[in-house]
Amino acid sequence: MEKKLTMDKVAEFVLILAISAVISLIGNTINTITDGNPDTFVSILDGLPGMLILFAIAIVSTLLNAVFPKIPTIIYITFIGIILGMPYSPTGAYVAEQVNKIGLLPSVTPVLAYAGVSMGKDWLEFKKIGWRGIVVAIFVMIGTYVGSALIAQIILSAQGII
Repeated sequence: MEKKLTMDKVAEFVLILAISAVISLIGNTINTITDGNPDTFVSILDGLPGMLILFAIAIVSTLLNAVFPKIPTIIYITFIGIILGMPYSPTGAYVAEQVNKIGLLPSVTPVLAYAGVSMGKDWLEFKKIGWRGIVVAIFVMIGTYVGSALIAQIILSAQGII
């Protein structure tokens, strides 16, 4: 089954990514205010170029995936991001400087919220899986959380941050 790229689909991609970008920018600013270090403050305007770069990479990658669906979107995102941010690329220094102003946690929060809303929208389909699927999903979520926390603990301890 081939995906058909329509203007409605493109508008939907842009709208979802734009909402996520705005929420991420606001979250990024709040995150830099609350970290206790005034030297790391990044205002919404300071973070805007980096967020626009990430936004453009996501849009182009999503459109490439719609045209060439055999390759996952994440591969396009990774490839474009690497090319734009490479030290030997003409855009490398600027892209790295601007994107470095955007924190990871504020960026993934709206994406995870959207995933939760999407899952809630298909709750009837999810219930059809049965209780075994729900138990597996719960263990996957707990395992992902514990695994992420364990990796973060190890890395932050090794760096002497905690």
